[in-house]
Amino acid sequence: MNAAPQSYLARVVAFVAIVALALLAWRLLDVIVLLFAAVLMAVALRTLARPLQEHLKLPAPLALALVVLGGLAVIALAIWLLGDRVAEQFANLRAALPPALDAARNWLDSQPFGQTLLELWSNAKSGEAFWARLASLATMTLGAISSVLLVVVIAIYLAADPALYRRGLLHLLPLEQRPAVDGALQAAGEGLSRWLLGQGLSMLAIGTLTSIGLALLGMPLALSLGVIAGLFAFVPFFGAVTSGVLIVVLSFAQGPDKALQAAVLMLAVQQFEDMVLLPFIQRWAVRLPPVLGLVAAVMFALLFGPVGVLVATPLMVLLMILIQRLYVDRVVETPRAEAEAAAGAAPRRDVQAVE
Repeated sequence: MNAAPQSYLARVVAFVAIVALALLAWRLLDVIVLLFAAVLMAVALRTLARPLQEHLKLPAPLALALVVLGGLAVIALAIWLLGDRVAEQFANLRAALPPALDAARNWLDSQPFGQTLLELWSNAKSGEAFWARLASLATMTLGAISSVLLVVVIAIYLAADPALYRRGLLHLLPLEQRPAVDGALQAAGEGLSRWLLGQGLSMLAIGTLTSIGLALLGMPLALSLGVIAGLFAFVPFFGAVTSGVLIVVLSFAQGPDKALQAAVLMLAVQQFEDMVLLPFIQRWAVRLPPVLGLVAAVMFALLFGPVGVLVATPLMVLLMILIQRLYVDRVVETPRAEAEAAAGAAPRRDVQAVE
């Protein structure tokens, strides 16, 4: 007689706990994003350390330490060799942007459709919210620097002993669920590792091609613009659009013809990435459907702001792998395969019985 009330009470407690966890997660969205960024960086560090472990037979902590020290050495060497040149180019870029904007504005003002675009832009930037955000740029920059440092520290600790934290997470689950979740987490880690390798190759190719193309067009600041294009390529679609618009606007300082050439160049680089580079990379890297990538960028931008755009694609890759392993494979595919096997075995038993 007491079984029914106890079962009902257990369901109520479970529902309240789920709601409480959802509210807690909503309140800690920023922390969750930073934690995922740390996980992503930890996966990158483990991916770079893996060849040292496999080929040089180094222990995991030593391989990770060499990767971290090697990364710091590469950054220091790049600053020493190219720092002055890159800093000069970015200073020139900052100085060239206002005249280029004026040239682009004058060209748009001479076109019928350009006047409409300028009016829309003027209305969009006249609100108080725009200037309030602009005024808080220094505070946002300081917060971003502290967040990056926190992410780096957490990533190093996670990469040093990922099994420890994975076991701690598995201990929160029932015993019968742990093997499946453990396999899904390991598959997600491998998927993120392959995605990072593919994305790194894509960023390097886009940055190099952009710099070479702009240099051939006689554009100044080709190196710095190539670096920007390569970095922005980390965000699929939106990164390419943003860097392309920036390069085209800066090209207006050299005239409308140069801006058209720059637009054709950026379109050619984008087509090369889509038609040649990505199919080659996706042979061994994780392939995320383009629609899911766009939806993820918009959705996580609304939830987490600019940081959400940066982690949207890898987070969607993670969710896609977990859903595939924990739901599709176990709940959909396995019962379907068992049903098809049973349906295929039944006629054979009937035939044997008749014979």
